Amino acid sequence: LRFDNQVRVVVFKSEVKGVFCAGADLKERAQMDDAEVGHFVKRLRNLMDEIAALPMPTIAAIDGYALGGGLELALACDLRVAASSAKMGLIETTRGLLPGAGGTQRLPRVIGIGLAKELIFTGRQIDGQEALSMGLVNHTVPQNSEGDAAYQRALALAKEILPQAPFAVKMGKLAINRGMEVDIASGMAIEGMCYAQNIPTRDRQEGMAAFREKRPPRFTGK
Repeated sequence: LRFDNQVRVVVFKSEVKGVFCAGADLKERAQMDDAEVGHFVKRLRNLMDEIAALPMPTIAAIDGYALGGGLELALACDLRVAASSAKMGLIETTRGLLPGAGGTQRLPRVIGIGLAKELIFTGRQIDGQEALSMGLVNHTVPQNSEGDAAYQRALALAKEILPQAPFAVKMGKLAINRGMEVDIASGMAIEGMCYAQNIPTRDRQEGMAAFREKRPPRFTGK
């Protein structure tokens, strides 16, 4: 996906009705020794980092349970859409663990330190409406009879992104992600570097031409 320039948006959804991702298989985990657990969680953390580093926008469509590593997967995405009936939580402390695939770092960056500490310390599960009020998800929708309401809303969101200039969107994502990790002066420098890369693109010229000619732009990602 990372190297496929035809991919504009990636949507993560589950094929299992009622479950986005239920997290680790605790029965499998119980059969591992300490070294195996550490290796497993490191690989999982690396996977989440790879998802977070995808250059194009990513959307998690949470139509059911997103628990533990399942919520960490959703947090690794840029945007999250949930059904109102979905259940989300970093429940690791209820099993004698702490989040180990990015949850302790990504959750506070999304909803703030205080709320993140509360959810992680208590292991509480929240529904889609509560997640929206916390800023954990971008949109919450009532579940439908097919059980894919969040996926349908995620597709609609993806279709809003699709017409926009692909390289500009990628540079915008890069500038936000890198800039959030540094002070604002350094962030401004990062924005400037990303903007400089965007200036010579054909898409920027096309955007200007389309505006002058009063027509929709035809972006190619070049």
